[in-house]
Amino acid sequence: MSAREAMSMLTVLLLTLTGCGGQSQVPATPAGPCETVSEGTAPSSGTESTSSGEADIGTNPEVATGYRDAMTAVRTGHYSVVSANPLATHAACEVLRDGGTAADAVVAAQAVLGLVEPQSSGVGGGGFLLYYDALSDTVQAYDGRETAPAAATENYLRWVDAVDRTEPKPDARASGRSIGVPGVVRMLQDVHDEHGKTPWPELFAPAVTLADNGFDISARLAAAIADAAPELRVDAAAAQYFLNGDGSPKGAGTRLTNPAYAKTLGVIATGAQGFYTGDIAEAIVTAAADTSGGRTPSLMTVDDLAGYTVKKREALCSPYRGKEVCGMPPPSSGGIAVAATLGILEHFAMNEHGPTDVDPNGGRPSVLGVHLISEAERLAYADRDKYVADTDFIPLPGGTPETLLGADYLAGRAALISEQRTMGTAEPGEFGAPSAPPPPVQEHGTSHISVVDSHGNAASFTTTVESAFGSFHMVDGFLLNNQLTDFSAEPAGPDGVPVANRVEPGKRPRSSMAPTLVFDEAATGRGPLYAVLGSPGGSVIIQFVVKTLVGMLDWGLDPQQAVSSVDFGAANTPETNVGGEHPAIDVSDNGDHDPLVQGLRELGHQVDLADQSSGLSAIVRADPGWIGGADPRREGVVMGDPS
Repeated sequence: MSAREAMSMLTVLLLTLTGCGGQSQVPATPAGPCETVSEGTAPSSGTESTSSGEADIGTNPEVATGYRDAMTAVRTGHYSVVSANPLATHAACEVLRDGGTAADAVVAAQAVLGLVEPQSSGVGGGGFLLYYDALSDTVQAYDGRETAPAAATENYLRWVDAVDRTEPKPDARASGRSIGVPGVVRMLQDVHDEHGKTPWPELFAPAVTLADNGFDISARLAAAIADAAPELRVDAAAAQYFLNGDGSPKGAGTRLTNPAYAKTLGVIATGAQGFYTGDIAEAIVTAAADTSGGRTPSLMTVDDLAGYTVKKREALCSPYRGKEVCGMPPPSSGGIAVAATLGILEHFAMNEHGPTDVDPNGGRPSVLGVHLISEAERLAYADRDKYVADTDFIPLPGGTPETLLGADYLAGRAALISEQRTMGTAEPGEFGAPSAPPPPVQEHGTSHISVVDSHGNAASFTTTVESAFGSFHMVDGFLLNNQLTDFSAEPAGPDGVPVANRVEPGKRPRSSMAPTLVFDEAATGRGPLYAVLGSPGGSVIIQFVVKTLVGMLDWGLDPQQAVSSVDFGAANTPETNVGGEHPAIDVSDNGDHDPLVQGLRELGHQVDLADQSSGLSAIVRADPGWIGGADPRREGVVMGDPS
């Protein structure tokens, strides 16, 4: 079954469950009340898993599942929500329809996503959330990132113990050592306590109903199960849920029920504390310590769970093209890296380097546009790699993000970019900070929810269990994360200097998540809310968010075009990503016939044409109302009220 066919099945199921109808696609399709519109058409020839083949679990964000061609932006009136799955979007939209806030909507959406998209997020993981409170005109940053257990040492991911100096079994990711203390449940409770309107228990009803009555496995989830089947077999609970009796993966269209998850949500519905103490906490600790299949156990305790706290941090806001772009501060590196990239790009006339042949898919990016953005990202990643970690443990240079984001500093970084040749690998700035660039750490996939409510509030929420299916440990109907593998397993660099992002007890691993809110600039104070956006994708999230912001702010793309446009960019390596799943990219003969690929190679770029697995969403003010876009690379949809 193709991704498109399964998407249609999922939509039919949604419409059957809710009685909502669809509409034909036209530019800026108006939304009906919480209905699915603008799915796009069947994937273009060669766009469904063409260039990357089977995903390599542990290195790729998630399995690539195609591209929905020619999606169109969706207009709504007073509220809008986008998530990576129609069932989750619908649950959140109904909350908004009934007068709920953006805080209420993300709780309902997360509860459903943990059921229908368990490979990406769930109550066993963590996340970052930016919230705009319209009444107080403030942006608040909530850090629900997982933490290392109190017993974790700097060698926690490196060795089994001081005597057995071998890597945790079967590897760090699939062992108990990768499991961080989950933070998302307590974070959502805190956000709801401060900004919610709908009673907390009511927000879990849609997910509980789906868990009890069942849902059909989508093509995306089926592909992920098939890809991870060998690892899922090791865990008895995961194997029973995701695999057939003969050990084969359950396929698309298979009906799944999850009464254990419904029971867990029932406990959470009485208050987040029920997740962090009592039977669920005991079960988490037991599952994390499971040694079946030779797995090295976690050292997490019930005290680690009971002691988890959410951090409220100051949002990181900076100017770009007459807008104020707000992101997440450390321990996420996403906000700093996005802001640094944009600050460097301010020194170039990016409006002159927009895409050609603009269509619903965003057109064909120009060689110089991709080159300049990729070079700016290399410089941003170089600083991010060396200096950004949990600032409760490792301060930024100068003790403030301004050191890495100051206008003079970024002007100097911009001057390092040549329009004739790629730098390949950038050097970080020199601040004399007591840290060394870490060895490479693979980061992986997540999910993202963008919401604007009828009260003027907004939420940008990126949520994750880290790699697809997290650590493969399942308990009480949900998966436990492998978030600690976002730490550097090596505590020091080759020169013996400590790595900023090393493991320490109670520390939060560095992330690349980049939930983003954009505002108009005003002569005094903050201007009106302009956009809400974000994406999953591990360390590539930064690139996905940057290309979307530049697409909207420099190139005049609508949010669907900006989200649908070719995924491209670079971390601090000679490789430049160009998403081979996009219909505008000719991947035949390794891109030898594609003008963008060839142009980049002439500038010295090593082009990687692997299919990308972004899950971008964006909602933009349309005056009146809102206009939204969902990533064609996943199953997401935009829903809201009629404009």
